Amino acid sequence: MTRSTVFAPFDIIEGDRKRGIVLLGDHARRDLPDDYGSLGLPSAEFDRHIAYDIGVEAVMRELAALLGVPAVLANFSRLLIDPNRGEDDPTLIRQLYDGTVVPGNYPITADERERRLDGFYRPYHDAVGAMIASVAQASAQTPFIFSVHSFTPAMQGIQRPWHVGILWDLDGRVARPLIDMLAQDKNLVVGDNEPYDGALRGDTMYKHAIVNGFAHALIEIRQDLISDQKGALAWAERLAPIVDAIDRRPDIHVVKMFGSRTGPL
Repeated sequence: MTRSTVFAPFDIIEGDRKRGIVLLGDHARRDLPDDYGSLGLPSAEFDRHIAYDIGVEAVMRELAALLGVPAVLANFSRLLIDPNRGEDDPTLIRQLYDGTVVPGNYPITADERERRLDGFYRPYHDAVGAMIASVAQASAQTPFIFSVHSFTPAMQGIQRPWHVGILWDLDGRVARPLIDMLAQDKNLVVGDNEPYDGALRGDTMYKHAIVNGFAHALIEIRQDLISDQKGALAWAERLAPIVDAIDRRPDIHVVKMFGSRTGPL
């Protein structure tokens, strides 16, 4: 975990916006601004998945470089506020996470909740929206949005069999070919809406892709596979030609409204 007296809530990886692709990393970092200290937690907790998605930043930087496309990363730990939740989601600011009580989040006042929304969550989403708009303008086409996450090999004592999972709601333009292409490697166990369900109202994909009819998918890579630079590079090299191939499909850079399993848009 790093600190700075001037805390930027997001980071931009520059790339060719004419490509029409935007990479997103909601949980790529584990940092906190100075005035939040460590939220009352020992430093070891910030090495765990509760603080960030292990390995994602390295994968994103390598993937952005290989594809030559821009990316937006949230700079703050999900323990401060989770950018991949709707503003009304009860897990937006967690007080208990995978067995760990977060003292700095309990109790939390309405004013403090609004402070975190205004200071971190909303600026990140504003940056995501601005990048998507910029890519759409530069490429003169509907953008393709690809979000990168990672998951633990086990949760609550239960082993997870997947090496990678693809999360999606009703728009399968990216998800279906992505699952099929990954599954061509018979050594991979590929999850379809595993280990989580991609239908989450108000999350980043809902907010920026689903309601706008933009082609998108969220990939979850098992953390132990990308916990070092070698693994991160290997996965970026695996994904780059697949993302590039999907990008060339005729239905990707087109607005199509599919709705959501969570209810009316």
